[in-house]
Amino acid sequence: MGFWNSLFGGETNPEEEKRAAEERNFDLLKYDGVKAMRIGQYEYAVKCFEKALETKEDAEVRDYLSRAFIRMGRLDDALEELKKLTMQEPDNIHLKMQAAGVAFMKEDYAEMTALCEQALAVDADNAMVHLFYAKAELGQNNVIQGIARLTKAIALEENLADARLLRGQTLLKMGDFNAASEDVAWLTEHTEESEDVLLLHARIEAAKGNADEAVGIYSQVIDLNPFQVDAFRERGKLRLEQGDKQGAEEDMKMVLELNPEEMADVNGEYSAEGIEQKTRQAYSNLNPFGI
Repeated sequence: MGFWNSLFGGETNPEEEKRAAEERNFDLLKYDGVKAMRIGQYEYAVKCFEKALETKEDAEVRDYLSRAFIRMGRLDDALEELKKLTMQEPDNIHLKMQAAGVAFMKEDYAEMTALCEQALAVDADNAMVHLFYAKAELGQNNVIQGIARLTKAIALEENLADARLLRGQTLLKMGDFNAASEDVAWLTEHTEESEDVLLLHARIEAAKGNADEAVGIYSQVIDLNPFQVDAFRERGKLRLEQGDKQGAEEDMKMVLELNPEEMADVNGEYSAEGIEQKTRQAYSNLNPFGI
């Protein structure tokens, strides 16, 4: 338009041209940032997004910026960007939960609680919000309140498997093995086979004193994930207690192979000589059940 105006003697509008140039620059910065994120160039992506936001406010760009910060481990900056978005869209529960998730990664449970309170003010019957609130309570060692929140989440959404798993794990730590077993039974019946559920089941059986059954379930975990170091470690402890020294040693060797730092507190190189003593030492302080 400016070209034809100039050609035929018309006047151009400097303000319109400036706005058009800014819009083109914004789009270029935004999409350069997105492309940079896709190939893992997060620092460059952040520069693009920040520069774009200097041109104009844009919720999508600010969301991209928060994601780039998370990838870089800059959780404080990511949370700050997400909180700005929640202020722009106060009724957007999804944004509040994104921010709460970052607060959880930071172990900032007070901030997480505040965000959950804001979300509940929008929708008091949102099961996911109660699940996040439960995580914040448990992070602050408010176990009873945490279980109450998880139970509320399950009452609102029966199929919320994550809430049942976390409740079962928490009940195990409290020593309520029967209640924990109920959550495991539901998860086993209603969800696909999961190493997390099997691991919880094995720990419950071990805590109940059902060593043989626990060893079998730990073996199922390992079949699903041959790199599950906790399963090898905990199965090895049970095997040692059952007198299966060879099995315990084999499991400890796998633990060391998967996690060489495991024996940092054990003097000397782990070898065939003295292996039984070292195995006992490695397992002596193990308490996988948190009780």
